[in-house]
Amino acid sequence: MEQLPQYRKLYELLRKHILSGIYEEGSLLPSENELCAAHNMTRPTVRHALDSLVKDGLILKKQGKGSIVRKPPQNIGILSISGTASAIGVRFLKTDILQKPIIKPWPENFPFELSELEQESACIYMERLRFVDDEPVFYDINHLPNIYLSRITNRSFENKSLFEILRKDYQIEIMGGEQKLKAIKPTVQIRQLLRIKPGQPVLYIERKLITNKENFNIYSTIYFNSEKHSIFGSF
Repeated sequence: MEQLPQYRKLYELLRKHILSGIYEEGSLLPSENELCAAHNMTRPTVRHALDSLVKDGLILKKQGKGSIVRKPPQNIGILSISGTASAIGVRFLKTDILQKPIIKPWPENFPFELSELEQESACIYMERLRFVDDEPVFYDINHLPNIYLSRITNRSFENKSLFEILRKDYQIEIMGGEQKLKAIKPTVQIRQLLRIKPGQPVLYIERKLITNKENFNIYSTIYFNSEKHSIFGSF
């Protein structure tokens, strides 16, 4: 696994402090000079870290004022929960792993077109059930190309974010994506997993997330219980 560059270490630290509330929305980060002195880093390194935070939408840089913290909406991956969960916060999000990551061939009739490298590398497959305030909200099935992800099948994903692990440990960033949504009648298995009432539909989502790594896309099939929550998001 590659060692993080200096700017990335500072970026991760500041990002953690912003998301955990150490720096509140509207507050100022320490100045570039202060960050250089505190972390023994050069000005270009500090600026690189701050530019990455700007790109993520976590800070605004204003001439003569400094770096102003912007608090992003709480979210689950790219999709955000509004309604009840917006008041609860992500600290009440729990993830159960129904199928830990395993390497297997891509399924036949896969809903998205794969690149040649993705196709020939097989995939890493995992299933998760995600809860908000102890209520099941998402059941998702993930397919990732079996490249760039050294020893990922040995990792524990219980109550952890897949996107955070990919970002922090493998430097894989989500750049955008596409998705298809439709309401369907759930199978007995889906109804039981998501505790859906008889006759209630489930939102079915097929999603492809494009990353900063060539030939590496994240593919997800998601079943969403929308009885108490709505989803929103842009990418």
